[in-house]
Amino acid sequence: MWIKWTAIIGVLIIVSFGIATTYGSYRWQLDTAELRAKLKSGQQIMKLNIYDPKEIEGLPAPVQRFFQTVLKDGQPIVAAVKLSQQGQFNLNELEDKWNPFTATQLVITQPLGFDWDARIQMAAGLNAFVHDTYLLGEGNLHASLLGLFTLANMPNTPELNQGELLRFFAEALWYPTALLPSQGVRWEAIDDNSARANLTDGATTVSGVFQFNADGTISTFRAEVRYRDKLTAMPWGGSFRDYTVRDGMLIPLEGEVGWEYPEGIRLYFKGKITEISYEFAA
Repeated sequence: MWIKWTAIIGVLIIVSFGIATTYGSYRWQLDTAELRAKLKSGQQIMKLNIYDPKEIEGLPAPVQRFFQTVLKDGQPIVAAVKLSQQGQFNLNELEDKWNPFTATQLVITQPLGFDWDARIQMAAGLNAFVHDTYLLGEGNLHASLLGLFTLANMPNTPELNQGELLRFFAEALWYPTALLPSQGVRWEAIDDNSARANLTDGATTVSGVFQFNADGTISTFRAEVRYRDKLTAMPWGGSFRDYTVRDGMLIPLEGEVGWEYPEGIRLYFKGKITEISYEFAA
């Protein structure tokens, strides 16, 4: 008899877990749809809709080479981006413990913002759901087990806003028209292979150094300061590769991101874009 009841209890646990998983995923999808509707509803009509090479005149030499390499004359300005990713995410700060993930992301360039919706596999059938968001000048990081049990919820603070704006800035290689001076980016010369870029959105200003390859593409981005929390700030950055033409723009499909410790960089993200589509300024 005990074998029978053990089997019944096991089935009930499996069924309950399946129901919880389905419900959590459904509820999370509703949250994603709401966030992205807010992003789209705030989208502004862009004053400039075509890239004019004249606007890069006077920029540092490696920056001019970059735009000449990744954009064609008359390239439409990117208004929004939808992309899918897959890769590995390291949730452990002390050692390498990589978990596979998949994600979708919506990016809006005016006013700038994004929502990254990820599933990080913690174990077979057990996912952490993550929203990493920058919306109307405010950042938010929300992680949940199965979409039901909150693991982390970091709301809008000046430090988080700075970190999320830095993420937008570094990822602009996927939508390179967002790095043009007409889109608010201010470039400063460093040397023949690097330049500093600055971006302000509302009350938040960020700055980072882009390093350029010999072919004109960007190899790395580094920010001297990104806040991990309200008290801890560290150097942060990423590297990019596998450049491919998408809708007339040369963009990297693969990248790695990490924090810079005194002993070296500890990566926490390794990802590849599997799909990307653009909405251009009308």
